[in-house]
Parts: sequence; C-alpha cells; structure tokens
Amino acid sequence: MVRLAADWTNLYILRRMTSPADLSKLRINRDAPSAPERRALSRNLFLFAVAILVVVATFLVLRARNVPIVQVVTANAGTSASPGGGATSVTANGYVVARTKASVSAKVAGRLTFLGVSEGSHVQRGNVIARLDNSDYLAAVSQAQANIATAEASIVEARADRDQLLREEGRLKAIRTRSPNLISEQDLESATSRAAQAEARLSAAIARKRSADAALHMAEASNENTVIRAPFTGTVLRKDAEVGEVVAPSVGGGLTRGAVVTMADLQTLEVEVDVNEAYISRIRGGWPARITLDAYPDTTFKGAVRQVVPTADRQRATVQVKVTISDHDPRILPEMGAKVDFLTPDSVRAAAAPKAVIRIPAAAVKTDGGASVVWIFREGRLTRRAVTIGPVSAGFLEVRSGLNGGEQLLVSGVDAPSEGMKVRVQ
Repeated sequence: MVRLAADWTNLYILRRMTSPADLSKLRINRDAPSAPERRALSRNLFLFAVAILVVVATFLVLRARNVPIVQVVTANAGTSASPGGGATSVTANGYVVARTKASVSAKVAGRLTFLGVSEGSHVQRGNVIARLDNSDYLAAVSQAQANIATAEASIVEARADRDQLLREEGRLKAIRTRSPNLISEQDLESATSRAAQAEARLSAAIARKRSADAALHMAEASNENTVIRAPFTGTVLRKDAEVGEVVAPSVGGGLTRGAVVTMADLQTLEVEVDVNEAYISRIRGGWPARITLDAYPDTTFKGAVRQVVPTADRQRATVQVKVTISDHDPRILPEMGAKVDFLTPDSVRAAAAPKAVIRIPAAAVKTDGGASVVWIFREGRLTRRAVTIGPVSAGFLEVRSGLNGGEQLLVSGVDAPSEGMKVRVQ
C-alpha cells in the first residue's frame, strides 16, 4: 500500500511537470488603475465632496443673510399714568431756555483791555465784567474838571468886580443925595450900568460853571460806559470776545465784536415746546408736566405749564407752550433737548372717563396708495394693516383705529416691505 501511494505521488508530479504552463496569469491588465492612481482618485473625490459642502454651507449662510434684519416697536394701549401727577395727555419735544438771558455788550466802541469772567462764572448784578480802553475818556474827564476850575475862578473874579462896582454905585448915590451938584446924573447912570454889567458877567460865569459841571458829568458817564457790568444776577454762558478785540454796541463787520459775554439767570430755566394745534385743547396753564432731558433719559423733573402762547405757527400748525422747571438741578443747562409729557390733573381726569389711546412712533406709519398703513411683525413675517391716525406730536402718532394694542410694528430695516416678507428682528 505504501508503494502504491508512492507510485501515485510520482505519477502526479510527472503529470504536473509534463502539462503545458498557464501563461494567462502573466498578462498585463492595462484597464485596472495603479495604486498611486487609486490614491489620487480617492483624494480628488474627498476634495470634491468638501467643496460641495462648502458651497452648500455658503449658500445657506447667504440665504440667511438675505433675510432683512428689522427693528420693531410694540403698540401700547392705555393712558400713561404718572404717580401723583395724572395721565399723560400730550407729549412734545423742545429745548431748555432761560427766561432771563442777555447778550451783554458795551455802550461805546473800544478795545477790550480787561475781561474778568469766563464760562460758568457766577456774577451779581452790577459786578464789573469787562473794561474797555478809556484813556481818551479819562482825558475828557480831566479837561472837564479843568474847565470847572476855570469857571469857578471866573465866578470869583466876576463876583469881586460886581461887588466893587456895586459899592461904587452906592457911594455915588450917597454923595448925590447929600450934594446933588457934586455928582452928575450921567455919572450915576454910568456907575449903575457898570454894576449891572458886572452882575451879568457874574451870572454868565455861574452859567459857565454849570455847563462845565454838565460836561464833567458827561465825561464821567462816557468813561463809565467803558466799564461793562452785569445787568442782573446770573451765570456767564459764553465769552463772545477776548482781550485785545474791538467791541461795539452793534456788529460793524471785520474784527468788530458785538457782545462781550452771554449770560443767563439759571433760576429761570424753562422748556419751550411746540405742540400740534390739534392737541392744544388738552393743555391748560398751571397744569403739571413731566420733563425728561435727552442727556438724562432715566431721570424726570417736575414742571408746570407757565404759558400757552396765544398765537399759532401757520407753517407748522403748532402752538408754543412754555413749561417752568420746578426741580432746580445743576445738570439742567440751557439749550438742552427735552421731552415734556403734559399731565392731566387727577381732579380733571376723574370728571371724565379715561380713554385708551394707542400711540406709536411716526416712523412706524407708512403711506401706501394714499392710505396710512403699518406693517405688523408676526411669526417672522410682515403683514399689512391699514390704520387711521391723528397728527404728529413729539414724533408720535395717535392711532384712532386699526390696532388693538400689543402688536409689534415695523420701524426700520426694510424700505419696501411686502405682504408675507420674511424678516428677522434685531
């Protein structure tokens, strides 16, 4: 059996050695890619996929950016109550002004030689603010004083001459009374005439003395006009001239200045606002007001209506209202912007049923085909709504119909909104 197995093995080996070789395995397959080509192909496919992802992401980002970003406000309904002051009836914008304010100038033209104040200086009435060059006026004063001295000397001389002539006249009269033949009538008349002339010369000297006194007063007044004094107690707001400049009562052009300083009494500060004439019936003199300065929007000041100016501006259809500031605060400065909420007193408000009012910024109202519309932001899209509005007051409009209150309204961000436009709120 072992031998038989060995014979079979030998026979198998012999057949393998004598059978023809399989050369098909040695053939080169030029269609199959090589290993470097396969690696390059994989790399290119990966880069292409990354590029596709970048393009898609960029498209999505640009699409998101194309959605307009808008600003919205909420339409508030109701009466705006103020603690202890009543409800807001009208709101108007204006500026802080001083009721007592003046541009202080010189009474005469001259060169400024002294300026004793600066911005913020507090001065009392009559205090010296500035002085002009007064050398010419001092010379005029000295001349007037010299003229007075000359007139006084003339008076003394004229009085002595008159007294001498009066005594001579008296002696001649006495002699003629005792001995009429010693003194002729003509001599007596001449003596009387000389005494009268002496009296006239004395009167003229006295008149010249009065004229010299008047000239001295005029020279002193002119010299005093070179001294610029505060016309009232207040604070210097601005210097309008500097030492060395020429100032005059009125501006003459060139280097001539008109005012030296501008000053105001800060205790008389008030707010002047222009109220739409459609709302002027809601304001009365003495009614309270709430003042908010643009510089301090988180702080309010108490005020009261001092005057409703009895005339309207035809061009702007407004009436000016002056509001006194009750709370004196050093932070309040002239020319500051201010908003005034005119309050209805509680007694007046209790007599009338409160009326809910919707007030929105004027920028939220658009004009479409001659109609007033607002664009409501709801669930990321805009919806058009027609409204009926009242006149503008301090940049706000009173909505009389079309809104219920609480709606979010488009204010800015889209120039041409359309129905259903997709937007995002800033």
